[in-house]
Amino acid sequence: MELVSVNVGLPREVTYGTRTYPTSIFKHPVAGRVRVGRLNLAGDRQGNPQTHGGPDMAVYVYSRDHYAFWEKDLGAGPLSCGAFGENLTVTGMADHEVSIGDEFCIGSARFQVTEPRTPCHKLAMKFDDPNLPRRFFKSGRLGFYFRVLDEGDVGAGDEITCEARDPAGLTIAEIAGIWADKGAGRRALERALKVDALSENWRKAFETRLESAAAAGPGTRARTREWSESKLAWV
Repeated sequence: MELVSVNVGLPREVTYGTRTYPTSIFKHPVAGRVRVGRLNLAGDRQGNPQTHGGPDMAVYVYSRDHYAFWEKDLGAGPLSCGAFGENLTVTGMADHEVSIGDEFCIGSARFQVTEPRTPCHKLAMKFDDPNLPRRFFKSGRLGFYFRVLDEGDVGAGDEITCEARDPAGLTIAEIAGIWADKGAGRRALERALKVDALSENWRKAFETRLESAAAAGPGTRARTREWSESKLAWV
């Protein structure tokens, strides 16, 4: 596993459809060593801190291995690192291999996996493709967020080492499947909630769904609501 590129961006106002909003999805690669703080990288800031960012979403990670798929899907030619708004473009670290709670060292910083990405309308805006967020989610090529356990610095070419695997072994792909399952049962929800490292937002969402499942009674699939193309939103 290797860090291919470090990408940062500051918020800018964009208009898409009838909406104008701040976004930092437009990231660009930077050379040299980059400082990693508790909430973001030096030179980077989240566009809407109410739905992005915070300790549980300090750094977004995406594998360069997925780029060939998206270059074909989008028909847009070669994509530069940071194309999907990721802070760290890496090799390896596929969604079916990385688990919530796994800890990794890159450079002098140490990180912990907290949640998958849930693609929103800003991805649609960047590629002018309203169906992309749903395709992105269904593709299983989501990437994931890190919380920063130890601040430090990182740079392109750094080796990525796994320092600890979470004993629950709940992969990004598996928890995304639970998230997408409108009738996920108590056993699946409880499995997710047992992972201490799970982000606060996802924990609250699963706790709410577990309460609904309990209220529905044994043998009944609780009514849950369909995933929509916005951060932790249900319609």
